[in-house]
Amino acid sequence: MDDIVVTYRFGPGTDAEREARVIAVGQTAGTWDERWAFRADNLSRHLGRVKAVRPVGGGVEADVAFPAINVPEGVGALLTMIYGKYSLSGHSRVIDVRLPEDWGLSPRFGLRGIRDLTGVRDRPLFMGIFKPSLGLSPADLAAILGETGDAGLDIIKDDEIMPDLPGCTALDRVRACRPVLDRIREKRPGNGAMLYAVNLSGSGSTLLEKARMLVREGANALLVSAPAYGYSLLEALAADPEVGVPLFVHPAFSGAYSGASGHGLDWSVGLGTLPVRAGADAVLYPARYGSLAFSGEDESRIVTKLREAGVLPVPSAGIHPGILPRLMNDYGRDAALNAGTGIMDHPMGPAAGVRAFQEAFERWEKGWSFEPREIPEGPLKAAVDKWGMSTTPP
Repeated sequence: MDDIVVTYRFGPGTDAEREARVIAVGQTAGTWDERWAFRADNLSRHLGRVKAVRPVGGGVEADVAFPAINVPEGVGALLTMIYGKYSLSGHSRVIDVRLPEDWGLSPRFGLRGIRDLTGVRDRPLFMGIFKPSLGLSPADLAAILGETGDAGLDIIKDDEIMPDLPGCTALDRVRACRPVLDRIREKRPGNGAMLYAVNLSGSGSTLLEKARMLVREGANALLVSAPAYGYSLLEALAADPEVGVPLFVHPAFSGAYSGASGHGLDWSVGLGTLPVRAGADAVLYPARYGSLAFSGEDESRIVTKLREAGVLPVPSAGIHPGILPRLMNDYGRDAALNAGTGIMDHPMGPAAGVRAFQEAFERWEKGWSFEPREIPEGPLKAAVDKWGMSTTPP
């Protein structure tokens, strides 16, 4: 196997060469001096080494190579090696992780497989979120699913904060929604599926069996907050033959890893490299112009990592029909446009929220004007009146 090469960024005033050597030795052999010369041949196979140190902007970056044989499998072991206890020093940020091609898992479905399941080939997938997040019954959710599904929504998901509440567990939700999903599929050309990503929550000892049970009961996608529950859970789900449905990764808790600019994991590592190599099929992340502060540079690095692996990018937060021209400019057709309030809070109802996206895409595809005064009365006009619009990139 090849090396695992990790780029660390150190702040001003840090002796980056020294810190890189500390990482290379401390995170592999642990110590290295002449006392171990009699085992040098074997130990050196496991020893990390500094490949390069270079100034970048106001700091310094260093590339450290780790022998891949040190972590034959598992994102947990990978993180423990490349950052592990050294993260406690607070001296660095992991900017990039380059892994051998055969390390980790590949998406079981990814963008192409999700297109095959839904039958959507030539446009972005439209995705919604059940809102309100808490307090609705399974019957309420099934009614929303039916309304939006009949309007042509491709994917809907639970909110990530929706746990197994009494009377509205994930199993309750799947059982209420499965007949509706079946009905929608029968009506769609080619029996294309509407996907419902039900939120997987609970204690670690129950999650894998719970996922299997939900799939047996008819769940056709799962939502996994991998940064919060652990990438090892994602690996277990992706590798399990009894699960076998698309895995949508939610970024909940990723800010704790990546929010500080001088420490932690770069966003492209936490929401790109790690979920990709743990088997994600789709990854949600904050859009650059949404309700969460996020830079275009950070977002671009995430999307690059996802697309290189064939994983579906899912821009989220602040998505609504009025910014569809901007969405198409930034993502093109190979993305799932994930709207919560942008669909559910539409003045004419959730079905109109779906139709507003469809109308906006048709208008964009035909090159028609998006000037508000030239949009006829209907779902898109109502959405633009409520949320505004933009036809140019930010």
